[in-house]
Amino acid sequence: MMSALMTLTQANYHSTEANRDYFSVSQFKRFEQCEAKAMADLKGEYKEPTTNALLVGSYVHAAFESDEAFNDILTQNSDAIFKNNGSKYADFETADRMIETLKNDNLSMFALTGEKEVIMTAELFGVPWKMKADNINLDRGFFSDIKTTQELHKRYWSNKYEGWVSFIEAWGYVLQMALYRLVIKANTGKELTPYIVAVTKENPCNKAVIHFDESRFTFEEEYLEMRMGRFKKVKSGEEEPSSCGNCIYCRQTKKLADTIEVGALLYE
Repeated sequence: MMSALMTLTQANYHSTEANRDYFSVSQFKRFEQCEAKAMADLKGEYKEPTTNALLVGSYVHAAFESDEAFNDILTQNSDAIFKNNGSKYADFETADRMIETLKNDNLSMFALTGEKEVIMTAELFGVPWKMKADNINLDRGFFSDIKTTQELHKRYWSNKYEGWVSFIEAWGYVLQMALYRLVIKANTGKELTPYIVAVTKENPCNKAVIHFDESRFTFEEEYLEMRMGRFKKVKSGEEEPSSCGNCIYCRQTKKLADTIEVGALLYE
């Protein structure tokens, strides 16, 4: 008999225990990148190193969540944010410009009106999922998420989409919005419109409020359905995880058993 799922709170949402009970968009991406690393993370055998880029993203998000959340970021990460003389490191001076850029834009701030950091769960594709939305506005029928990026119009090659794509597709944000929309509908019965509020690290910063054509969600839902059959079995232990051979975890744990031919350096 399956044990009861843990009740999620702001305090335990990112815990290993919560990740074992629930899939999330970030966990789905980890399985896409490397199943072996994803499983090592769930077993507590590996922890993804925190990067400055992730901290900058959390810093910007917290500024729009609440004063308390922003002060917590400053306190808990003071060594990474502040120099000995009390000034901020360049990345966080840039982050302050990004925050001011959005706060001084009426459309951006309207797109960020609503309830902050909303946790919801739902069963989809045969497994329980969790999500935490930056902002949900049920009265006006939308939800939104802040994303930071290098520049708005930079192109990335994508094997998934078999072509050049924007940062929105490259980092899986369309899939994120598709999944969040399904979870919100399962909880509220409402199909909300998603927006991404994007701001760049340029000086001066660029910004945009981005919407999605409906056809994009159909593709992402079919993609989730296709991939989850395998990931569900790997997470439950029914199938062995595959190793990508190139991530930090794989490089740390790799044991050579044979030689490789030159062509494998390009195609494997």
